[in-house]
Amino acid sequence: MVSHLGLKGILLIAFVYVATQAKAIEKDSIRHWGFTVSVMKSEIIALDKNQRKYLKEKENGSVALELNHINLPSDHDSYAKDFNYPSLSIGLRYTMNNRVRFHRTPDLAWDKIEEVPYDSRLGNTLSLYGTFQRAIHRNKHWETSYSLSGGVGYTNKWYNKDNNIDNDFIGTPILIYFGAGIHQTYRFAREWGVRASLEFVHHSNGALYRPNKGSNCVGPSVGIVYYPYYETFIREHGSFQSAPFKKFLYLDLTAGIGAKTLVEDWQITQFRTPKTDPNYRTGDFKRYATYSLQANLMYRYARRWASGIGIDAFYNTYAPHIEQLERKEGNNIDCKPWSFGIAGKHETFFHNLSVNVALGTYLYRRMGSIDRELGGRIYERIGVNYSFPSLNGLKLGINVKAHTTKADFTELVITYPFRL
Repeated sequence: MVSHLGLKGILLIAFVYVATQAKAIEKDSIRHWGFTVSVMKSEIIALDKNQRKYLKEKENGSVALELNHINLPSDHDSYAKDFNYPSLSIGLRYTMNNRVRFHRTPDLAWDKIEEVPYDSRLGNTLSLYGTFQRAIHRNKHWETSYSLSGGVGYTNKWYNKDNNIDNDFIGTPILIYFGAGIHQTYRFAREWGVRASLEFVHHSNGALYRPNKGSNCVGPSVGIVYYPYYETFIREHGSFQSAPFKKFLYLDLTAGIGAKTLVEDWQITQFRTPKTDPNYRTGDFKRYATYSLQANLMYRYARRWASGIGIDAFYNTYAPHIEQLERKEGNNIDCKPWSFGIAGKHETFFHNLSVNVALGTYLYRRMGSIDRELGGRIYERIGVNYSFPSLNGLKLGINVKAHTTKADFTELVITYPFRL
């Protein structure tokens, strides 16, 4: 963890930054802006029994600064009213992993892995992200809310076979960030509150490189909230009614292009390759292109939400490589580049931004024994999109597809909706 003096320095910089930003905002609109500074004490989560064997120290912590913007009842925003006036924030989080240690001792589970004479470490990470925070309950003194965040991160230490070989959680310096939290805020002054939270923070590279186990940490946090708009909420909360919304059906057609590295290559070089081989526990992996198509029949039953069902098609460029690996193991398995699935879909909208999630099952997939063992028949998708009203609602987005929460690939998508 950082020293007490270092933490005070970080908090001082945070307050100076917010003060500088506030001066740049017009006086009439400053009521729409606030900030939160919080400190989190957490632990890295080991997701299975093997991770628990070599994760020797798991305590970490973080400090976060968020600049918050909110629409008020006087803005006559139907989306804001429907979501109980949420805040949209841009945030910085510095995660301190100085104490996190990894060390593999001899174990049959590691197969050909040999012990090294040092502990591997998880690097400190600086993350830039956006947050959507929605109040579930709000009165004069108390506010209960939840938040979802997404962004990017940079870490100063990642997997390296020469000096950080047991850190198989993080494999690249540039990372995908995801966060979630539940929060209880007590308003102790007109414009100030103190907040207690339970938060989850995730960093990984979305299978764009290996290793990609990802770091997941959870823990409590405390923070100070400056919200000059809170009095307005209490006074004017019921002064605006949302515009009526007409429900409708539509068809989303989506095409995606992405990339991934193979867990099969990782498994072979980590566990089945002898130390005398140059590829023993290598950190060099080939990226393969992935392509996808979606046809989703959706019902927009509220301004905020749409749900439906869709057919998914996936095309990969690595099937011949997987087939070759299988035959080296003596498995006569035909691997096919096409996979097809059916999935339930849901999308949440806030103006031009939307978040999509899907849970599906494969109707057809032939991708080898490791994929069958680790991936199974179920897949998930989560993504964020931005729509362009001037282009009839055309959306651009980024999706992560996963098998039981383990990333399969990351893709860029383009979607065109057809209203029925």
